[in-house]
Amino acid sequence: MRKDGVFIAVEVSDEAASDRELAHALAEACPVDIFAEGSGGELEIVQGNLDECVLCRLCLDAAPEGTVRVLKLYDNEAVLA
Repeated sequence: MRKDGVFIAVEVSDEAASDRELAHALAEACPVDIFAEGSGGELEIVQGNLDECVLCRLCLDAAPEGTVRVLKLYDNEAVLA
């Protein structure tokens, strides 16, 4: 799954997006509410909050390596590492 804002895009692997525990962890970790838990427990990316990203890396720390990517669209889709 991928959602693009004007400045930031977020990619989450399909397997991770369907993980209820991970959805909860990401929703709790993000200080600007980019992630939410859907009604069935699945992960949702809140389109309207993408460009509020402060590049804090908390989502990357909360998820298994390689399952979440934050892309800087203003920098040729450079990946936040």
